[in-house]
Amino acid sequence: MKNTVVIGAQWGDEGKAKITDLLAEHADIIMRYQGGCNAGHTVVAGGKTYKFHMIPSGILYDKAICFIGAGTVIHPESFERELNELKSEGVNFRNLKISPLASITMPYHIEIDGYTEAHAGKGKIGTTKKGIGPTYSDKYARIGLKIQDLYSYEALSEKLDIILPLKNKILKNVYGFEPYTKECIISLCEKYAELFKPYVCFDWQDLLNRYKDRTILFEGAQGVMLDVDYGTYPFVTSSSPIGGGAAVGSGYGPSVINEVVGVSKAYVTRVGEGPFVTELTDEIGGKIRDIGHEFGVTTGRPRRCGWFDAVIMRYAVLVGGITKVALTKIDVFDDFDEIKICTAYKDCRNDKVYTSYPTDVFIHKYLEPIYETMPGWKTSLSDIRRYEDLPENAKKYIAKVEDLIGAPIGIISVGPDREQTIFADSI
Repeated sequence: MKNTVVIGAQWGDEGKAKITDLLAEHADIIMRYQGGCNAGHTVVAGGKTYKFHMIPSGILYDKAICFIGAGTVIHPESFERELNELKSEGVNFRNLKISPLASITMPYHIEIDGYTEAHAGKGKIGTTKKGIGPTYSDKYARIGLKIQDLYSYEALSEKLDIILPLKNKILKNVYGFEPYTKECIISLCEKYAELFKPYVCFDWQDLLNRYKDRTILFEGAQGVMLDVDYGTYPFVTSSSPIGGGAAVGSGYGPSVINEVVGVSKAYVTRVGEGPFVTELTDEIGGKIRDIGHEFGVTTGRPRRCGWFDAVIMRYAVLVGGITKVALTKIDVFDDFDEIKICTAYKDCRNDKVYTSYPTDVFIHKYLEPIYETMPGWKTSLSDIRRYEDLPENAKKYIAKVEDLIGAPIGIISVGPDREQTIFADSI
């Protein structure tokens, strides 16, 4: 396997964990390079279901090193909870490593996130209230704490002398929260130090050098349309889930990346606020949601569902650097008479047609999808393992998607389990 980045090609929740899990079998090191515990990944293997948020889903393979990189933000309490849940399922963590440069989500980040979301009015984003945005804000304001700070009392003390006066003033005067004492934060950090101690990789440079000539898999969270620069801003996450983000948040530069696999559902889903041109609020949208079990792993919220959008997918191929697509949940359409694909948008104010993605999201309320209708296949795909065994109408749907998005489909998922997969060498 080539050194590969796995990214979401839509608004997240595309089934990246299954694809990462499949590719992880051939990887020597797996790098989680951005995001935090707001990510929700589900892997079904051997009849068991595993839920991942922060820990790379490749941890299910004993031989691979799983590395949480510098571009991530880690909420210690959520990390501990996930660790314990997976341990109860028999998962082994001897190969789990954490970069000392990863950022820490503190209690006040979660307080600020919750307050901001509750009082945002029309500016509500629909965050998971996990403190991700405020943690990244502090990181870029240079007043954040990193994992390595937990292991130097002198560094931690000096940082807190700078951070706390400013942070407490904001907490009290802007949000009306109680300030934090230095003693309280140091006490928390001592607990965090013990929690992370078995996994912190202070010799990460040596580790990455040892593995740079072996097989590397980069695991992204969220999706291209949630990218802080290229997504539906401001209804986005606070990091860079695109392929290029792997070269920033992992510790490996871009020269090691050979391929970017963009994971896309055969339809589109979104959790939270923001524009969604092909959203279906009728019974068809409900049918997709019910058959696809479209409820957030992290939040449990029902996902908004809509037809496949080739406009955003072409955009994702461009800005995400996608070289190959993994198409998931095509089996959700097994009982559909017809399936629609959005090929362009039309502005209802002036009939202007967009074939390229309009990045000004505030005009999206005026956009209507232009659809091409494909016939359904009215048979189950779940037991098919070879492309040639797919019904003709399913092959036509796949070929149409490839033609519209300008990228080959190399992996087709026909169910949640590892085995329910068709690979490119079968096509």
